[in-house]
Amino acid sequence: MKHGPTVLTHHQVVEGAARRAALLADLLPAGSEPHLGVLLDNTPEFPLWLSAAALAGAAVAGINPTRRGPELARDILHTEARVLITERAHLPLLAGLELPGVRVLVTGTEAYAELLAPYAGARPGDAVVAPVSRDSRMLLYFTSGSTGAPKAAICTQGRLAAAGQSLAGHFGVRPADVHYICMPMFHGNAVLADWAPALAAGAAVALRPRFSASGFLDDVRAYGATYFTYVGRAVQYLLATPERPDDRDHPLRLGFGTEAGAVDAARFRERFGVELVEGYGSSEGGAALQRTPGTPPGAIGRAAPADDLAVVDPETGEERPSARFDAGGRLLNGDEAIGELVNRGRTPFEGYWRNPEADAERGRRGWYWTGDLFYRDTDGFLYFAGRTDDRLRVDGENLAAAMIENILARWDAAAAVAVHAVPDPVTGDQVMAALALREGHAFDPDAFAAFLRAQPDLGTKMAPRFVRIVEHMPVTATNKVHRVALRREGFRCPDPVWWDPAGEREYVPLDGEGLTGLLARYAEHGTRPPGG
Repeated sequence: MKHGPTVLTHHQVVEGAARRAALLADLLPAGSEPHLGVLLDNTPEFPLWLSAAALAGAAVAGINPTRRGPELARDILHTEARVLITERAHLPLLAGLELPGVRVLVTGTEAYAELLAPYAGARPGDAVVAPVSRDSRMLLYFTSGSTGAPKAAICTQGRLAAAGQSLAGHFGVRPADVHYICMPMFHGNAVLADWAPALAAGAAVALRPRFSASGFLDDVRAYGATYFTYVGRAVQYLLATPERPDDRDHPLRLGFGTEAGAVDAARFRERFGVELVEGYGSSEGGAALQRTPGTPPGAIGRAAPADDLAVVDPETGEERPSARFDAGGRLLNGDEAIGELVNRGRTPFEGYWRNPEADAERGRRGWYWTGDLFYRDTDGFLYFAGRTDDRLRVDGENLAAAMIENILARWDAAAAVAVHAVPDPVTGDQVMAALALREGHAFDPDAFAAFLRAQPDLGTKMAPRFVRIVEHMPVTATNKVHRVALRREGFRCPDPVWWDPAGEREYVPLDGEGLTGLLARYAEHGTRPPGG
């Protein structure tokens, strides 16, 4: 395990995990749930405590350090963790919080070292807090919270091990590989898709406390990293860094993640010489897709042979028609083909901690509802179209935000794109796009309109009515676009907003008289405008 100048051998990692497992067994009160909270950046203590929990039969609840106040306290208390592992940098987050019965250990302090000292001779298996088996709870990890209040999904040791073995086999991970963990370890992506396959194959891991686009290549070279995972807009941030002549001078061979988009994946491959493999697996483990040879461009993959995945109407449950494409591969029937992906067969979903309402919502009709929009071609390949919360209804037509984002991402001036709905003054929605521009570019309304007119797959209802120019795209702690914040602010935000008043792709600044007139339309129809 590598972290800056620190290098721990496999033996040292196991020894450190055994010491922490023994300490945990002594700290947890009798009769309490075998849970501990971990509020850390990606430091060696995080995987050490994951390993300790596995040895002891305990579960780690990864705590999101971007949460604040009552929400942060609610996350910690909801998991029933009686021990919380943190670091000095995060102590201000805990100041003033009421956490009854929770003992806080601060890593990197003299007091912490003194607590661990008596357990220097501990060995794996010496101390357990609950029986250890494949059914032991291993993780309580919160969903990202990009679309609502987080829920703590359960992951057992068996599911974690199966995920690691599957990915290690699929990608041919070897002991000589180095997995670069730059996504936050409190989230499932870093643990299930980066740490677990390294563990299964006996590969090394290299830790970055927090993702840094500017430090990415330097880290990859310094650690000899061969594999990394990404989520959300991380790839766009890497592409936004200044190009260098040595961009291809590195040992990296593969990136695995979600939501990079076909346009940015191609740009990444061209610039860095690294293949990005887009995968899909719901955080809760309820559905997964396999990428096989022959997967078409833009597709994620197909269902495994034993799975019964379907794209259905979210309200009726009826299966959606297959997607139809033109000669250029553009989707022609998105309105009828896009639906929610469900798993109608057996599912490894293990539920949420103490949340039967969320369990019931996921398991409607006896199926697992992913909350994600997809469409399927006639060969069974599935294409991601966004979250169900990202669906828009414009003039009676259903649209998916991800479809529009994929089109807008082709514009050369755009570094990052996010599409969301704003309420129409009369009924339904209007399309709003947030754009972060590439360095040295300013928003040119005529050039943007010309770009839109040149896109053959941009439907008549898909062109943005509003365009917000952001310096940096707002994201969650897992680098997913913070759509809740974008929707909340709408067009009444601190950033420059352009709009197309007549729907003719002629954009003008939304300010002064234009904004007053627009708000008057909302008032006239008794509709609440976004933001403000």
